[in-house]
Amino acid sequence: MSTVSIVKTKGNEEKDIDVAVRESIQLIGGLEDIIKPGNLVLIKPNLVAPGTERLSGAITRYEICKSIADMVKEVGAQPVIAESSAAGVDTEKVIVFGEYDKLREQGYEVVNLKKTERKKISIDTGKIVQTLDSWELVAKADVIVSVPIMKTHDQTDVTLSIKNLKGLIQDNQKKKFHTLGVFEGVVDIIECLKPRLTVIDGTVGQEGLGPVFGHPVELGVIVASKDLVAADAVTSAVMGYDDPSEVKITRIANGRGLGEMDLNKIEIKGEKIENVRHRFKRASEVEIEGVPPFTLIDHEGACTGCRTTIISAIMDMKADNIEHFLEGKTIVIGPLPEAELPKDVKKEDLVLMGACTRHLKDYGTYVKGCPPNNIWVVKGIVGDKMDVTRSYATEEDATE
Repeated sequence: MSTVSIVKTKGNEEKDIDVAVRESIQLIGGLEDIIKPGNLVLIKPNLVAPGTERLSGAITRYEICKSIADMVKEVGAQPVIAESSAAGVDTEKVIVFGEYDKLREQGYEVVNLKKTERKKISIDTGKIVQTLDSWELVAKADVIVSVPIMKTHDQTDVTLSIKNLKGLIQDNQKKKFHTLGVFEGVVDIIECLKPRLTVIDGTVGQEGLGPVFGHPVELGVIVASKDLVAADAVTSAVMGYDDPSEVKITRIANGRGLGEMDLNKIEIKGEKIENVRHRFKRASEVEIEGVPPFTLIDHEGACTGCRTTIISAIMDMKADNIEHFLEGKTIVIGPLPEAELPKDVKKEDLVLMGACTRHLKDYGTYVKGCPPNNIWVVKGIVGDKMDVTRSYATEEDATE
């Protein structure tokens, strides 16, 4: 039976976080069964992009990685904290923003993967890709530990221990995943790299328009497990999801036999879910005000990926003061039958969003991807009327 621990922190100081992290790992059996003396242990936080402030819920706090690194050293292994931020984002700037440079000053190894030697890693059972475009350090690691932060996501509902591993592939492949399929793609990563542990930062999470621009949630919990699927299932329940299968990545990973999703088959130690449960506002529930009239055709077969992406893309347009391009547009998401396509919409005003609308591409502007990147959606709406750019990304939004 898979085991997941939930531990409440007693405060927000570094010593309080250390106590909670250690307790969460001890409750699931400690490290000795998965980490041996001399092992190279890669500790992977979520440093997707700078948020509004260090503890805004956008990135994993450094204190948790420090505690894990200390525990790794105590069993005689070598810890390395390593990350590559979202495509187009300077990882070094996020390291400094998150104060991980303080750990470097204390002698901890904190690595910007984008500055290291590249390495291709084969995947025998990959559904989307057969090779990961990664780095030598990732390939050499004996044990990988995923250390995400508890938050919602504008394309994948949540981003937890499985989704966090997308930072272990290079920027070019991160972009390709949005064409090939993000959901199956990130599960390919876990199936290939086989992470042995996750410790989820729920001290200050993020709800709404994550992964960067949502609102902080001060929950004060740490979740840990050696089964990443079980950890994500329990954490999504903590975040208010009634059924873990609502989260597509968790469902796919469970379907591939990579971990347990059934809460009745998971042993939960420490706090009970109901004692720490807090319903996180979904990205799809973010209200958009102050936009001109447009039509959204949301077919019942559409997934939350496209539903939340369109909201996030429109918020991006508002931030860039180009939301006026929405006026008169008709945006289609989901596998709408050709017979149900509106006949009175001009081709230049029809935006067909995501892989499910590919069969309609001759009728309007087709936006590729599953789900598409925000920037692709914005370009599909604006067309060739102007050069669309974003301040924090070029070809990919911060989607780790």
